[in-house]
Amino acid sequence: MSIGFIGCGNMAGAILSGLLSSKTVKENEVNVFDIYSPAVSKLKSQYEINACENESDVVNKSDIVILAVKPNVLLSVLEKISKAVKERNPLLISIAAGKTTDYIAEPLSSKTRIIRVMPNINAKVGEAICAYTANENATDEDKKATEKIFSSVGEIIYLDESFFPLFGVLGGCTPALAYMFIDELARAGVKHGMKKDIALKVAAQAVLGSAKMILESDDHPYDLIDKVCSPGGTTIEAVTSLQSDGFEAAVHNAVDKAVEKDKLL
Repeated sequence: MSIGFIGCGNMAGAILSGLLSSKTVKENEVNVFDIYSPAVSKLKSQYEINACENESDVVNKSDIVILAVKPNVLLSVLEKISKAVKERNPLLISIAAGKTTDYIAEPLSSKTRIIRVMPNINAKVGEAICAYTANENATDEDKKATEKIFSSVGEIIYLDESFFPLFGVLGGCTPALAYMFIDELARAGVKHGMKKDIALKVAAQAVLGSAKMILESDDHPYDLIDKVCSPGGTTIEAVTSLQSDGFEAAVHNAVDKAVEKDKLL
């Protein structure tokens, strides 16, 4: 199986790293092109992959083509590769934010197999949550291949495309919200005398472990909260303080605002 990347930015690099470290593909089975040649050179300096002459060259040499370009240039790329796609019919996987499968299909052959994937920034550390959807031409084998590729950088779920805007908020914005929460915990630790680097490590690891508890246990988050809160203890004091300060409402408002903003984009 040969995989091509059109676009060699940070997300493409993260996916490529995951693919190679998981041995999903070999280095000589990877074909890349980016209009910004230093991006290609950077990946070439790390891996023995194949640099292609242009976008169509990637299509002609690959069974699966990952479109890892910015949304504002996606249409231009699709128009450039339309002839090669019609002749070779590779699986196209787009990670361009906000661009639907119908949008991707418009300039291409009606038989084109298209899958849309939305990863998040945590792909860089192999802990992304990704969602994918497929057009009617994509086969079960195409879906399995997509799951295998993106499982190398985290978790992947199938999602109806109508939920992609909401997933973009929950999956895409949450890392920033989590970073804020962790940093504020660390700053609070500093206020009480702990060094920032130590406080940050403690807070980040505590949040990481808490997320794993939710994912790997059958307990509801509030059941886990109850298990940590001792009667009259420090944790219940912190929990009730957050509640009285409107923590839940603030989280809901943040999600609501992000969803509203997405509708305007």
